[in-house]
Amino acid sequence: MPPAQPASNPFISSPTYLMACQQLRQVARETELDEGVAERLMLPKRSQIVSIPVRMEDGRTEVFVGYRVQHSLTSGASKGGLRYAKNVDLGEVAALAMWMSWKCGIMNLPFGGAKGGIAVDPAELRGGEKERLTRRFTDEIQNIIGPRVDVMAPDMGTDEQTMAWIYDTYSMKVGYACPEIVTGKPVELGGCVGRKEATGRGVVYCITEALNELRINPETATAVVQGFGNVGSVTSEELVKIGAKVIAIGDRYGAIRNDRGINVAKLLAYQSTNERKTVVGFPEAEAIPDAELFTTPCTVLVPAAMERVITGENANKLKCRVLAEGANGPTDPAADAILARSDIFLIPDVLCNAGGVTVSYFEWVQDLAQFMWDEEEVNSQLKKQMLRAFTRVREEAKKRKVTNRTAALSIGVQKVAREKAKRGLYP
Repeated sequence: MPPAQPASNPFISSPTYLMACQQLRQVARETELDEGVAERLMLPKRSQIVSIPVRMEDGRTEVFVGYRVQHSLTSGASKGGLRYAKNVDLGEVAALAMWMSWKCGIMNLPFGGAKGGIAVDPAELRGGEKERLTRRFTDEIQNIIGPRVDVMAPDMGTDEQTMAWIYDTYSMKVGYACPEIVTGKPVELGGCVGRKEATGRGVVYCITEALNELRINPETATAVVQGFGNVGSVTSEELVKIGAKVIAIGDRYGAIRNDRGINVAKLLAYQSTNERKTVVGFPEAEAIPDAELFTTPCTVLVPAAMERVITGENANKLKCRVLAEGANGPTDPAADAILARSDIFLIPDVLCNAGGVTVSYFEWVQDLAQFMWDEEEVNSQLKKQMLRAFTRVREEAKKRKVTNRTAALSIGVQKVAREKAKRGLYP
């Protein structure tokens, strides 16, 4: 098993990173992973911290801190999102990069994991500040990114416009249009149709399979969704399409509930028109305390926002049959231990939200080949890949009599470990 982390490890101040390492140690024990390979997997291949000076709208200069972490380059170019969040730090980014490696392994994609972040609240940026921030960050990390080195994508606080700025900045530097430098960009610039919806669709493909296994008719199912950004909103829409009733939704500002079912289309229209872009105040639902969101009785609970929101303190209060992790790392190890003793069917994050990176792979391939697919082909291939991965995880869990999380992580970790062992060390 991997050794304990030394005090000199720059990531250990992050509880999210420690959580990712704890998961890796457990998998290493259960799979008898080679210690040398396990030690290499514990630390990222490469990390870069940059300062980003930006001219603000009021004329002053403000300096932000940005991160890019490449966990593994063994399987191919590293791949992962870029998030703008006020409290993001190096350890959190390293943990997310590690999880991305396992995710790519589960989906059998030719990528290693990566992640980026800038410590900023995007809601506080005005005028052209976000564009200037993005372009300067791209310039600062130019030395470690590239279409065969490291490919970024949107994450929390970023979107297809952010990717367009990165694409343009990088292309201006190399002297030619290079759409394959990012994924999740506008379709007009070589983006993939269906990419924006891919994560949420993948979540619901997994939920549908879980309900089938549990012999629950989707049309009788109720759902609670925490987070109403890109993942949460698309998941809610897709749940309605399969006949499920979404009865409670929460975001950073608060939570709402309607036991008769929330009209998701109307909620999206309401969210788009209010100043804070929130679900709070939606006239066709009642406000509820944030803490009640996770304890609302439902068939499916979808945490689709931040890490470590399901803990040892609230895990035994969940009243769902299926827990579908649309977010990265929403369940901490203490909660995992409680859930393992319950009858809750867990769909772990490294499987459940892998639709985004899967369609990012499709976009990258299309850009390299300069041959674009239609949305029907994209969705068909996404569903095929998600169901194949779901089946592999369930078969592994049943064969080894382990939890779905342990099964999924084992598949992802072992793929990367085998490739490292085969490639060996240089020199």
